[in-house]
Amino acid sequence: MRLLNWVSLLLLPALTLPLTGEVVIVEEIIVKVNGDVVLRSEYDRFATDIRAEVLRDSNVAGAEKEKTIAAREQNILRDMIDQRLLIQKGNDLGISVEAQVLNQRDEIMSQNDIETVDDFEDWVFERTGEPAEDLLDRMRENFLAQSVLGQEVAGRIVIAREEIEAYYNEHKDEYVRSEGVRLSQIFFELASKNQAEQEAARKQAGEIHERVQRGEPFYEMASRYSEDLLTKEQGGDIGIYRRGMLRKEIEEAVFGKGRGFITDLVEVPNGLLILRVDQVFREGLAELEEVADEIRAAIGGPRYAPAIREYLTELRGRAYIEIRPGYADSGAVAGMDTSWSDPAKLAPVTTTREEVLNKKKKRRLLWVIPLPGGGNKNKDSADSGGGL
Repeated sequence: MRLLNWVSLLLLPALTLPLTGEVVIVEEIIVKVNGDVVLRSEYDRFATDIRAEVLRDSNVAGAEKEKTIAAREQNILRDMIDQRLLIQKGNDLGISVEAQVLNQRDEIMSQNDIETVDDFEDWVFERTGEPAEDLLDRMRENFLAQSVLGQEVAGRIVIAREEIEAYYNEHKDEYVRSEGVRLSQIFFELASKNQAEQEAARKQAGEIHERVQRGEPFYEMASRYSEDLLTKEQGGDIGIYRRGMLRKEIEEAVFGKGRGFITDLVEVPNGLLILRVDQVFREGLAELEEVADEIRAAIGGPRYAPAIREYLTELRGRAYIEIRPGYADSGAVAGMDTSWSDPAKLAPVTTTREEVLNKKKKRRLLWVIPLPGGGNKNKDSADSGGGL
């Protein structure tokens, strides 16, 4: 299930009423999911993002773009309800993702040479027009939803060793490979740095190289010092490479070497690499252990999406969901009543212009919106517009 791009709360244009002064429509609630809500501005913004994404996608032919947009728009509400349910489940399970959020924030700061949290907040607001907390909320909810899927869904997909062996024996012709190596890396970025910064990076690279050569754990050094954000959390693991897949200078540095071999510093167009050979694979039919993860993915991949849908259907079956007339949930459970309980109370809620302007850098505005049916049903998870 792809990560969903959930959006922040936006204020609608101001309206002028002659008797009460300037009034701003804050928001309309279009769906209630347990104690949480889906907002019209979120829905509209998500639709806008889908259109922009498809129009930019060069893999979708021009004539097919509108059809693709229309197909994806049919699932907007389904995906937004899915997100609310996963966030609620994550909170119920007591899953904490704060360390992941702060780590990702720090990585963004490092990538963009941002020194302080205050500078980060200004940087986000200048580029997005929203508070940094909105961005952190989306990260938080993305991580939380993915954690729930990993814990509650991936664990259901059990692939027995016998299945892996059977698949391997039936598809051996697909696993005939050239000579290969599994590599880990520590990467030092140079391209975006000025001369002084490059000199400092080269010095640090040399020091780290000496440390791993002396036996300090490569995994730990990669996790701490590598500037490749995609691999550092895996201890620098970059996977298996066969002859002909790597740059010539890298191939010459790693092939023909034994397991555990650590290269000298290798200069590439955008920086410096320290590489370690983690495994060596002979030419010919790959051994089962070499391709077990690949086989597990091949078997489990087709099962994952249906398992996610099944799980979300279970969550829907136990949830209290009401949908405003005019909106449709393509993931609705058959026979489940999701009709709005009090259509007479669907009018937009208003507030003064001054109140809105005083809160323009904050999006925690939902407390001013009474839920139809009365009572204060809002909860913290309703404050944010992030998601999968």
